[in-house]
Amino acid sequence: MLLFSFCSLTLLIGSSLVEGAQSNQQPKIFVQEIPNTTVKFELVYVSDGEFEFSDPKKGGQKSKVKIKGFWIGRTEVTWDEYDVFLYKLDLTESEEESTDAYSRPSRPYGAPDRGWGHQGYPVIGITYHAAEQYCKWLSHKTGLRFRLPTEIEWEYACRANSWDEATFKEKSLLDKFAWFAENSNNKTQPVAKKQPNPWSIYDMLGNVAEWCTGVDGKPVVRGGSFKDPAEKVQPNARELPSPDWQASDPQVPKSMWWLTDAPFVGFRVLCEDVGQKK
Repeated sequence: MLLFSFCSLTLLIGSSLVEGAQSNQQPKIFVQEIPNTTVKFELVYVSDGEFEFSDPKKGGQKSKVKIKGFWIGRTEVTWDEYDVFLYKLDLTESEEESTDAYSRPSRPYGAPDRGWGHQGYPVIGITYHAAEQYCKWLSHKTGLRFRLPTEIEWEYACRANSWDEATFKEKSLLDKFAWFAENSNNKTQPVAKKQPNPWSIYDMLGNVAEWCTGVDGKPVVRGGSFKDPAEKVQPNARELPSPDWQASDPQVPKSMWWLTDAPFVGFRVLCEDVGQKK
């Protein structure tokens, strides 16, 4: 678990809210503990607003969209968090799971992290279905409303009222915020090692491309990844899932959980309101 400190922030024990002395200057951060574990992660509040979104359903036509405030993962979901879900680390040996609210992943054939790194590294190679089920499980465990962001919410959080396509024309600037082909050594890197965006959110660009729900309700990944050249790691970067992402999967039908050929895909969570229980 990665925790971050600010001179004017106070961190409380357990699931807690961290606020700066001046809320208009410091981010609102919520620290969520996964029940029955010591694993924690952080959410950042993204306030109401609007921005110009290029709608892919309308040929990239731009229109202003209004956004309702939400909480979003300060980093991409890490293996530390996902392992609890994958390996049932939230249950005791004698405890049996009795819920139909979600399902758990099948065990991976090999090392799911490809040997690139585990603790503090982003989850990779999972399907949209797996990311959705994780959100359902996390909602069930915490009593909060977790889900994947829509691509409009994701892009709004990424841009932070500051970034556009012209912002990162210089690779040297992008290098401060993102892992991409020219600086990643062709693999994922630990989360939160680059500078956060203006709203204190890490790795919105690069490292892993992130699952979102598209404007048509279908899966899409946003932000580019470690394998992409700098010009493709931008706030408007989007890619649709491809059969190539599971080309070498020997299962028939192919796995609902794992992408054998897409180690560049991960995700982060969105919480609708940390103060509102389901």
